[in-house]
Amino acid sequence: MDLRIEHGERVLLLGPSGAGKSTLLAGLAGLLPEDSGEREGTITVDGADPRQVRERVGIVFQDPQSQLVMARAGDDVAFGLENRGVPTDEIWPRVDEALHRVGFPYGPERATAALSGGEAQRLALAGVFALRPGLLLLDEPTANLDPAGAALVRQAIADTLAGSDTTMVLVEHRVAEALPLVDRVVVLEPGAGVRYDGPPGQVFAAHGETLAAAGVWVPGQALPRRRAANPAGPVLITAEGLGLPPRLVPTDLTVRAGEALAVLGPNGVGKSTLALLLGGLLRPGTGRAAASVELAGRDADVPPHRWRAPVLAARIGSVFQDPEHQFVRSTVFEELAVGPRATGQPEAAVRATVEELLSRLRLDRLAGANPYTLSGGEARRLSVATALATTPRLLILDEPTFGQDRRTWIELVDLLAERRDAGQGVVAVTHDADFVAALADREVILALTGGHRRPGRPGWLQGGLPAGRSNRWSTLDRQVTR
Repeated sequence: MDLRIEHGERVLLLGPSGAGKSTLLAGLAGLLPEDSGEREGTITVDGADPRQVRERVGIVFQDPQSQLVMARAGDDVAFGLENRGVPTDEIWPRVDEALHRVGFPYGPERATAALSGGEAQRLALAGVFALRPGLLLLDEPTANLDPAGAALVRQAIADTLAGSDTTMVLVEHRVAEALPLVDRVVVLEPGAGVRYDGPPGQVFAAHGETLAAAGVWVPGQALPRRRAANPAGPVLITAEGLGLPPRLVPTDLTVRAGEALAVLGPNGVGKSTLALLLGGLLRPGTGRAAASVELAGRDADVPPHRWRAPVLAARIGSVFQDPEHQFVRSTVFEELAVGPRATGQPEAAVRATVEELLSRLRLDRLAGANPYTLSGGEARRLSVATALATTPRLLILDEPTFGQDRRTWIELVDLLAERRDAGQGVVAVTHDADFVAALADREVILALTGGHRRPGRPGWLQGGLPAGRSNRWSTLDRQVTR
């Protein structure tokens, strides 16, 4: 590819999943090692090799956990400042300013290991904003955030850019919301470099339908909706006071066969913890997850976290918030084959299942690749496919549409709708409003009822409470009416 970005430009980088957007950002940040594969051509930042001017560049990765290096939040933000020799008396005022700017809901003493995915995202952004880089590289900075948090971060980006000559390159799937931040759109095509380049209005007006068909998110392009073909069936699993303090307070809910249930709520409320508890992957601290005979058979009196691994894999398929946490094999094909083999399927059936999922989710060209070399969107599709491969009665998915282009997003919705209509239960923890509108039959909303608001941040729900206040959460369960 050939691309020139002028000083002070704000560029939105688009393209189908696997087009190389994250790789380009890594190259601009000077983070591509010499042995990263066959590489040709040159990259320069201010006329120099990016590896020689890293102090001028700030990058937020697609996976924020990969750039948190300290045990406490404030120390993590201060880490980069200390490494760049910022005077000591300037460091902590800049740390506090950056944490406030991104709406980080805790103080600087907060343990980084205790953060949710969205909270880690805001902390990673604070670490970069504190550096005040000349080149700002952002790889889906709002992907793990609830709508209020995403809006706050976009405002923080706008505030950071306002009145400065900072250059920004942004990868973002929430295109409509990102447009006010940019003045140029560059569209990449897999294997073909830059396909379109120009002002956003001109690019979308001239090529909108073509781009949407190729998988690029284009504002104003309608998305399909998949209504349930049948009424919800019998109960599969019930949560009765299920919790793991302080990550999730006691929660009640019911999941039925043949329905898609969306679990919503602000970052840090415990949605991912709830998913792991329902999936039998954590021991509850309070209450229990009770599987019905419909799901558990003779094991109905045994909680899911005590089921043997092959039994659990055959009945409940789980997708983690971080897909790499569940990869155990060295190729994509073998990763998909793990579940069917563990449940005793014949090898011919295993191969048929794997090949169908590879084709449906556009992973067939990557069958021999190592799962850890995939792009974020490809890794997410692989993690969803591993859960689908055993045809479990219950699917529990944490952010299943993260990092997807428009085309693969639609394919995922279609696959999950087919499984729901075949009688499987689907539980999706998500911040994707389009996904909820397209698929969900019912919503459970975890919401704060006893918290406080940070001064100057109206409407932003916080998890860190004053002494004597309880961190109480309410659960609202509602049928979706359309």
